Amino acid sequence: DQGGKREGAMNAAGLLDAPLAIVDVETTGAHPAWDRVTEIAVMEVNGGVQGGEAVSEWSTLVNPGTSIPPAIQALTGITNAMVADAPAFEDLAPELYERLEGRIFVAHNARFDYGFLRHEFARAGLRFQARTLCTVKLSRRLYPDHARHNLDSLIDRHHLQCSARHRALGDAQAVWQFLRVAAEERGVEALRGVARQLAQLPALPAHLERAAVDEIPE
Repeated sequence: DQGGKREGAMNAAGLLDAPLAIVDVETTGAHPAWDRVTEIAVMEVNGGVQGGEAVSEWSTLVNPGTSIPPAIQALTGITNAMVADAPAFEDLAPELYERLEGRIFVAHNARFDYGFLRHEFARAGLRFQARTLCTVKLSRRLYPDHARHNLDSLIDRHHLQCSARHRALGDAQAVWQFLRVAAEERGVEALRGVARQLAQLPALPAHLERAAVDEIPE
């Protein structure tokens, strides 16, 4: 589908110039089909990476409606007591949807965060779709000489500030810093080029939905 490829290329050309939503979620586990979100953060950035300013930072704990496993509590510091009086996802879904609408969905390992939010929105009766940009993939392309590209590695390598690791807002802030550092170190045009490459997803047959493909393991 050459028309679809041309449209994708045109959209990708402005991927880093469009309004961004830098997103991070904390969850009860790794499986979006049955695990649930416990915390969400969104940084809304206008003007893209070059000269962009974080116009707002928003985060909230979420009552997952289920117990948080002890190992996850130890990792994130988010306890069952902390989320007991937090809103359920369905109660904050309309506001969150509005914050994300029309923005590029940016996250570190975007498949994880995007997959969880798609499932949570679906449970709330909302169909959520967004163009995504994964900063893990971005880092691999921009810094191929490094073996590790998890967020801890990026924080150490690029001397990023993270106010609270494994908390949604702290991690989102670190991702935004990485984009700015990468733009300075590699150049905005290099970032645009890599984003364009990452956006060149093959067209799907008409009978397949992107959501079904998102469920397939790496």
